[in-house]
Amino acid sequence: MTFEHYDIVVVGAGHAGAEAAAAAARMGSKVLLITQMLDTICQMSCNPAMGGVAKGQIVREVDALGGWSGIVTDRSAIQFRMLNLSKGPAMWSPRAQCDRMLFSQNWRRVLESIPNLSLWQDEVVGLKVEGGAVAGVITRMGHEVPAKAVVLTSGTFLNGRIFIGEESWQGGRVGESPAVGLSDQLRELGFEVLRLKTGTPVRVDGRTIDFDRLSIQPGDEHPSKFSFSDTKPLVEQRPCYIANTNLRTHDILRTGFSRSPMFTGRIQGRGPRYCPSIEDKIDRFADKDHHQLFVEPEGWHSQSYYLNGFSSSLPLEVQLEALHSIEGFEHARIFKPGYAIEYDYFPPTQLVYTLETKLVENLFFAGQVNGTTGYEEAACQGLMAGINASLKLQGRPAFVLGRSQAYIGVLIDDLVTKGVDEPYRMFTSRAEYRILLRQDNADQRLTPLAYAIGLASEERMRRVEDKQRYASEVKSAIEHAPVLPSGANEWLAAHQSAPLSQRISLSSLLLRPELTMEELLELSPEVAGSVQSVPENIREEVKHEVETVIKYQRYIEKEQEVANRILKFEDIALPSDFDYFALTALSYECREKLNRYRPSTIGQASRISGVSPADVSVLLLTFAR
Repeated sequence: MTFEHYDIVVVGAGHAGAEAAAAAARMGSKVLLITQMLDTICQMSCNPAMGGVAKGQIVREVDALGGWSGIVTDRSAIQFRMLNLSKGPAMWSPRAQCDRMLFSQNWRRVLESIPNLSLWQDEVVGLKVEGGAVAGVITRMGHEVPAKAVVLTSGTFLNGRIFIGEESWQGGRVGESPAVGLSDQLRELGFEVLRLKTGTPVRVDGRTIDFDRLSIQPGDEHPSKFSFSDTKPLVEQRPCYIANTNLRTHDILRTGFSRSPMFTGRIQGRGPRYCPSIEDKIDRFADKDHHQLFVEPEGWHSQSYYLNGFSSSLPLEVQLEALHSIEGFEHARIFKPGYAIEYDYFPPTQLVYTLETKLVENLFFAGQVNGTTGYEEAACQGLMAGINASLKLQGRPAFVLGRSQAYIGVLIDDLVTKGVDEPYRMFTSRAEYRILLRQDNADQRLTPLAYAIGLASEERMRRVEDKQRYASEVKSAIEHAPVLPSGANEWLAAHQSAPLSQRISLSSLLLRPELTMEELLELSPEVAGSVQSVPENIREEVKHEVETVIKYQRYIEKEQEVANRILKFEDIALPSDFDYFALTALSYECREKLNRYRPSTIGQASRISGVSPADVSVLLLTFAR
């Protein structure tokens, strides 16, 4: 078989690969997506959920940019919850439990609907590199596929090795082969290749769980959704449940420590700090008498339950005995054991901001191969790599997001500037401008940018413009609506709010934390009418946007001022071939780090560990003109 020439080949069809292929194809590139198994496209290998703290913001951003993860999640969800509602809106984070099989099927439907995108089931074992640039791929079946660019998204499959107790074997997931050969070739090309570890818990047969002894965790009463498009929110939902380990569980787990691949040193790679295995938790937090577990259904019609928080690589008999010690699981059977997997990754300081590698032109890395963990982190990298691979081939400027523009910008900047030595997971605390980067305004921040490069549709752009126009009108109505003591004090008393002594605007009243916009509409028929004039499909978004902007306006303005001040220096370019050792005013550590990592801007240099504020001042004096 002779393959036609492709603009871009995407290697791997996980969350990064699917977003990369879809974005590049929709931007006009001719794309081939190669994966070992077409039946496992975007398989939810670990927990069957999308979103969560900061991760939910990323999915909203991917959707705002024209990606598909939000739409597929909405079409596959079985439960929706908005997390952190007791905190400010900068912390609100959407999360959806999904039907695992339906999620994969919906993604495949999306990919097969894109005209410029072809699929091929095979394994990529090598790259064709000519003159320092990638020229295609070589597959396990012996095919050579010519391409102008390649996006590598191999997840945990690169030299993957699975561990359960004292047993181990090669694999990318249980029952699936690893990807062998690519790592060795890239090492020979000069890439640094290291190892990381992740894991997953047992899958439990729901018919053997006593749910009456667990605490139920229902979805939101009025569920929202991820996509800014007109996907439908859930009407029916499946509940999740909460269980707890106990001291007996911990004692049983400790009996397996002597056979644990983690504790005996057979696993060399570091695992995720913020999602540790159950054995790691009871070892590190020996004073705790229990750990909370989330019992999550894997589908509408599936009896498989994911035991979130019980990830383990202990021997199977130890996993089972410990499981049976948990209330409600005394007679539980499992469908699949928990296991750990160790795999190759490429420290992401070897990339530039577009996720193109520094060593091989037109070769892009995205997802877990860059040392991240999580579907959401992978999806946004794939989207950005697909966009930038397409833009570069078209001779157009790169598409890079700053830290004040998106969580995606924070993530990529952290990766290429600071690198990773453990699986990277996004948190709201990593974003210094999180009041600006709320989940509710991702479309206003990013859709105009995506529309300008030809990814977001005109319909999406019109929707954002409508939302902004109506939000401006409603905000103006609230700011100009008068509230008199005579007409409001009785109402305020009923809402446990202090009485008025003089006339104020409705917006001033909205600043009170105990009052919501929905409640205040009762005081102003004019404003209520203005809200009712908003089209129903964006009405709730407009109401939330206006309330947030009014309540937090001072904080938003202050954060924007800080961002603008820093941006003055952020984009000052640094020459790619400058000899920093010659700049003796810099500390030696700074010169060493700058020569190694080759930051492209002063902003990027300032975030490298070992570069002090004094060093930044020297760089400004040297390069700011």
